[in-house]
Parts: sequence; C-alpha cells; structure tokens
Amino acid sequence: MLDVRRLRVLCEVARRGSLASAADALAFTPSAVSQQIAALEREAGARLLERRARGVVLTEAGHTLVEHAQVILAQLDAAEAALAELAELRRGRLRMASFATAGASVLPAAVDAFRARHPGVEITVEQASPSQSVERLREGRLDLALTVDLEGPSEGIEVVALFNDTVQLALHRDHPLAVRPGLALADLAHETWIDVPRLTSGGKVLMRACERAGFVPRVAYESDDYTAIQELVGAGVGLALIPDLAFLPPHPLVVLRSLGPDAPWRNVQAAVRPAPFRSPAAGAMLDILRDQRPLRRERPQVTGAAPPRR
Repeated sequence: MLDVRRLRVLCEVARRGSLASAADALAFTPSAVSQQIAALEREAGARLLERRARGVVLTEAGHTLVEHAQVILAQLDAAEAALAELAELRRGRLRMASFATAGASVLPAAVDAFRARHPGVEITVEQASPSQSVERLREGRLDLALTVDLEGPSEGIEVVALFNDTVQLALHRDHPLAVRPGLALADLAHETWIDVPRLTSGGKVLMRACERAGFVPRVAYESDDYTAIQELVGAGVGLALIPDLAFLPPHPLVVLRSLGPDAPWRNVQAAVRPAPFRSPAAGAMLDILRDQRPLRRERPQVTGAAPPRR
C-alpha cells in the first residue's frame, strides 16, 4: 500500500528537482526526505529517482507514479476542502420535517434565520408526524425534525425539548360554561369532545389532561385539521382543546378559554441524531430552534358576558 504522505514528498521532489529544495519547501531535513523516498521505493518495488550531482531526476517508474499521485492528491485536497466547507457551513444540505402547526409557526422564522447565516446550505422541509419523522431520521432520510410529545428514548435519536405549547379550551359561545369564572378541566367531565386522532401530533394531550383531572373524556368526533375542529365546535357538537400554535382565524360562534396555570400543553421538541453523528447544518439549526420563540397571535377570549348573537 502506497503511503499518501510519501506521495506528497515525491511530488515535491519532482517539482523542485532536488531533495534539499523539497526539504526546504516541506520543512523537513534532507535526510528525512531521503528516508521517505527510500520507503516509498520499497512500497512501489521500483527505483523512483536517479540521483545526480546537481539534483535528481525521475525514473520511468517515478514519472508514472507522480502522474497518478498528482491526480490522487488533487482529489484528496478537493475532499478536504469539501469537508471544510461542510464544517464551516459554506455548503451542504439540511433535510427537515415538521408537524403541521409548528411548520406554520415556528419553522418559517427558523429557516429564515438559518438561510441568512448559511446561504450556501440547501434546505428542504417536509410535513410528517412525529413517529414518521423518527423513522426517517433513523433511516438517514432526515437530519432534523420538529416533533411533539415524543416519549421515552429512541435508539439513534436524541430528542431536545424546545418549549411548551399551551392549549386553550374551545367551546360554543352559548355553552353554559362559556362565561363561568375560574373554569377548570374537571368541570367538563360530562361533556362531548372533539379531538385529533391519537397517533397524530398532539393526539395525547386531551386524554393526558383529562386523566390528571380525574376522568376519561368522551370523544365523539375526530379530525387532524384544527380548522375543521373549530368548525365542529362552532356547530355546537362538542368541546375541543386547541393549541396556541394552531393559528386559526376567529370564529363568530367559538370562544376560547384559558384553563389557568394548570392548563394542558404539548411538549414541542427537535429530534436529531446524537452529537457525534449530527451534521454541522443540523447542529446549527438546532441552536437556532433553541433560541426561537414561537410566533403567537392574540385571539379573543371570554372573560365576562357571552358575545351577542348576530
């Protein structure tokens, strides 16, 4: 096996025409250069240099090896440069996924900040549930994913908590509890509920919160679209929990109530590979997400009398 470092020495000797000049260029001693050439000749099984009074000349084997070595060394230099560009985020790619509500609220500002800092890195984003994101991360198809409420360790995946996304109670404006002060989830044990499917993002929030309040909710309707859920609440078919990240336009028949300091919440997270296997781009985006604050819109809430009918 030919040693790459010795190939560099040979190319420098060929360029300079003498061992002494090559030694000066490489910051070696002439003796060290001579030893490197001798070792390379043993590896190659041929004489590579002919020593003369005024320097050295390449043998036929030396010419052949230098021609190939120059190609090899140029490729290695290009590889080192490419790796440096990746490490310094001057090139590369970042493949991301996000659940829907974070994709509409947290992600745009984070992507904008990343592109401003690292314009040479290509970013792609797809929508995926937390379970889909974890699987794609494990398969190497993603570099980072915004997830919610992932539980327990997952082999080859690190889950980083970002922030809690508080949910509010959505109910029809004519509901008897719409203006009740100090409303708590325990007051709603006998209500009919509208919820997102259990396996989607945020699908465990209602059940988890109701269990803490001491009851099991009666879920009669399911939808993975918070706009559709709000419409169902407006139709008077049930109550729902709506996260702050679900930016919905105000509905004339729906009011939102805070459930106080013990209000339910979703744990918004970033899922990435462990640090030793994480790409520089994924690490940079994770830093941005850690500092990112979700965009929030003020939405009308009921604090006193119910709004008048129109």
